[in-house]
Amino acid sequence: MAVVEDELSLVFSALADPTRRAILERLAHGDATVNQLAEPFTMTQQAVSKHLKVLERARLISRTRTAQSRPCVLDAERLDAAVGWITRHRRIWADRHDRLDAHLATLQAGQRQDGGTTR
Repeated sequence: MAVVEDELSLVFSALADPTRRAILERLAHGDATVNQLAEPFTMTQQAVSKHLKVLERARLISRTRTAQSRPCVLDAERLDAAVGWITRHRRIWADRHDRLDAHLATLQAGQRQDGGTTR
């Protein structure tokens, strides 16, 4: 099976991990260093750095340089693209669901006109 590496796939892949979602949640409140991001987790700084690399590859975060530190910064643009995809597909799925509901209601009405259900 081929691995698709388009931007949206990278975003959803990055968001699939609860640790990375927690890191993004933290960065939504402001920039943070790797040490600050690693604090709440029971994992090594190296493990957190690996998660950050995945988030960087998906372009959900970037690192800036401030004096001696390199704080991580949330880049919400890719999240907006994912939200847009979800919103478009939610409308499609909702429309299909509505059409299925209407079809089932038509079938049930037809059964009632035919004298109800047979046993």
